[in-house]
Amino acid sequence: MQWTDIDRIAAGLAEKHPAAEPLKVDFLDLRDRVAGLSGFNGDPTRVNMRILESIQLAWLDRMGMG
Repeated sequence: MQWTDIDRIAAGLAEKHPAAEPLKVDFLDLRDRVAGLSGFNGDPTRVNMRILESIQLAWLDRMGMG
């Protein structure tokens, strides 16, 4: 899984962190949570704010909060 696999990342975050409130997770923490997902092999230093925001919004949708 790479940074551009937004939907797969969002699904993984929703499964691994079911009680989290995605909009309350800052982008540095979000980056670290994504990097810790099983199957993720993207470079944590090679992500930008636009991708993190897209992940956060997709995660919010997965949680039924969007």
